[in-house]
Amino acid sequence: MPLSHALLILLAGLGAGAINAVVGSGTLVTFPTLVAMGYPPVTSTMSNAVGLVAGNVSSTWGYRAELRGQWDRLRWQIPASIVGAILGAWLLLHLPEKTFTAIVPVLLILALIMVVIGPRIQRWAQDRAEKAGRSPEDISAGRMAVLVSSTFAIGIYGGYFTAAQGILMVGVMGALLPESVQRMNAAKNLLTLLVNVVAALAYTLVAFHRISWPVAGLIAIGSLVGGWLGARYGRRLSPNALRGAIVVVGLIGLYRLLTV
Repeated sequence: MPLSHALLILLAGLGAGAINAVVGSGTLVTFPTLVAMGYPPVTSTMSNAVGLVAGNVSSTWGYRAELRGQWDRLRWQIPASIVGAILGAWLLLHLPEKTFTAIVPVLLILALIMVVIGPRIQRWAQDRAEKAGRSPEDISAGRMAVLVSSTFAIGIYGGYFTAAQGILMVGVMGALLPESVQRMNAAKNLLTLLVNVVAALAYTLVAFHRISWPVAGLIAIGSLVGGWLGARYGRRLSPNALRGAIVVVGLIGLYRLLTV
């Protein structure tokens, strides 16, 4: 691997870790970067998922205070995320690679759309939280069932293609829960960590040879530092600037996918 490529992957991991901690969808930085360098889509997804686990750990730890008071709900969401991630990873490992290559552009477009409308989702979520004036646990059984089902579906998506699962999760929780954006972000970080751990374990056990371990290692180093920086300083940064960078890099990756 050329030194320039190694440095670019390291920086992409750093950016993805920071973006995942603050906004979500950092995969839209690392995945297109790897694809643009010529790595196959499935190899890029697997290597990326393994590498970003380190960043998920540091960002979840950085937001640990905001997780207090959410465990009565998370004890239902956590199993849904894990089972969904197992199914999503199974689909990635068993569907033909040409199927994945055909589906990824659609998922990437969906993820980019979610990134663009992310500010509206978060403003809407915050307005709902402010107007509700209720405790986080005060939700109906029907709403909880919808939340758990949605968490399961997002787990499948995350196990198959990790990009923007955090934005999707914040959108679902914002529509259903009287929570602040920061507390939803903390829950999102934890659930994303679990999905990526399951996916990474599945890829490692079943498709060890298809993972580029030098790439995964560089992403892990970058994302570990990036996740810590994002959790510590991310609230001071402009989310719009971060989303703009994600969209630009994501469009480059989309172009590369459609022209190979």
